[in-house]
Amino acid sequence: HVQLVESGGGLVQPGGSLRLSCTVSGHDDGCGVMGWFRQAPGKGREGIAGISTGSGSTYYADSVKGRFTISQGNAKNTLYLQMTRLTLEDTAMYYCARAATWRCATGRVDYGRSADFGYWGQGTQVTVS
Repeated sequence: HVQLVESGGGLVQPGGSLRLSCTVSGHDDGCGVMGWFRQAPGKGREGIAGISTGSGSTYYADSVKGRFTISQGNAKNTLYLQMTRLTLEDTAMYYCARAATWRCATGRVDYGRSADFGYWGQGTQVTVS
């Protein structure tokens, strides 16, 4: 199994910044496709950023493009989401996720599709107010 633990959420004023962290542990099956999702009250889970740690390619949803940056730490088991110019609409629970092994093996992971991700953290709350 793969375990994911997020940290770094909190309360921030509009226009402010936060950096979320995700620590990955457990069985290494060679899949390096990671993503950040968020879910606001009453809304569905939204895939907002993703990275393939092998190629370094990244994905961003239009809602966060130009404001958020996904990256891998020097310690390969750490994932970050740097969030800047936060707005009220960014208030949500943020989740770190790893692609499901079977999906990773196809080489075609949809970063916006939560069903493609088989491992999830417990979430960290970000409130912009």
